[in-house]
Amino acid sequence: MSERFYEVEPSLINYWRGVILFGLNTASYKFALGKSLLEFASAEKEFIHMPELADRFSHHIAEHIKQSPKQSTRKGAVKFFDICEKFNSGEISKEALVEFTTKNAFNDVIKRFHVINGKEIPKPFYLDERKGSDGGGIRLTDHIHELTSSLHSASLSNEVEARWNLVETAWKLNISKQLIAVNHDLDTEELYIIDNNQRIDVTSSRDSLNGYQKGKCFYCFCDISIVKGSPDIAHVDHFFPHVLKNYDSNLNIDGVWNLVLSCSKCNGASEKGAKVPSLNLLERLNDRNEYLISSNHPLKETIIKQTGNRAKDRKDFLQNVFNFAKGKLIHTWQPEAVGDPTF
Repeated sequence: MSERFYEVEPSLINYWRGVILFGLNTASYKFALGKSLLEFASAEKEFIHMPELADRFSHHIAEHIKQSPKQSTRKGAVKFFDICEKFNSGEISKEALVEFTTKNAFNDVIKRFHVINGKEIPKPFYLDERKGSDGGGIRLTDHIHELTSSLHSASLSNEVEARWNLVETAWKLNISKQLIAVNHDLDTEELYIIDNNQRIDVTSSRDSLNGYQKGKCFYCFCDISIVKGSPDIAHVDHFFPHVLKNYDSNLNIDGVWNLVLSCSKCNGASEKGAKVPSLNLLERLNDRNEYLISSNHPLKETIIKQTGNRAKDRKDFLQNVFNFAKGKLIHTWQPEAVGDPTF
């Protein structure tokens, strides 16, 4: 199922999000490299010498280690993370950290970054040129420069950070991906988990949900942003209206399964308001949930827990909620598309 999305629309931004969203995560190297690439491309760099890359890469790892020391499920990666911890504590210098990172941190991640589902994407974001006498480096391709000059480039770093936060939270708490349950705070629009009766914020719900919607409103496909302060900032919307809680307090309306990103117009009282989204939109919600389940995203297990173990169970769940909502709220709604359908 994960192949379907990329075969339908093999755009650069889809390839990038595929690299970040799909594949097994046994260490956080991919996220640190992704953030570094975006920064270099935004600065219009072309060739990145390995010490330059090591500087940014180790910076991102070290910053995350301050909040979550466990950055891997592999024993072989422990030494590099130990070095980052020693840098944070002042035991070693920045120069020593960069030198160690240059020599030891890139063997696997440089080779495997572009691999999705066992195959490399056809439009790589860099070329591996590490065989030079000076240690070489990587050469950024036109693909990543095009990506970072696109309309939604500002959202990409936030999405990487959101994915990283979700994964490392499971590692930090030694929570199996089959057991993690992510909740949503309606007021702060943050995703969080409960551990030993304590709330732990994980990441912004906007950042986590935007990867599927690709910077488009779930309902009308107009452009939206997840960057704070943007005039077209996305609204975190309840697909089935929040007012349904008044009719059934046991219905998990705040569940991730029911959250989408919307433009301000569609989420306005004169548009969707407390109406029930159409059956066509319900199909889109089901496709979105199944898309997340088909990936290795930690939200996968949360959606399964909230809606059912099998695809049929999840579809029946949505149908039952739709029937209940239609019986209470009567009217259905669907806006006219103002942009090209992208999901």
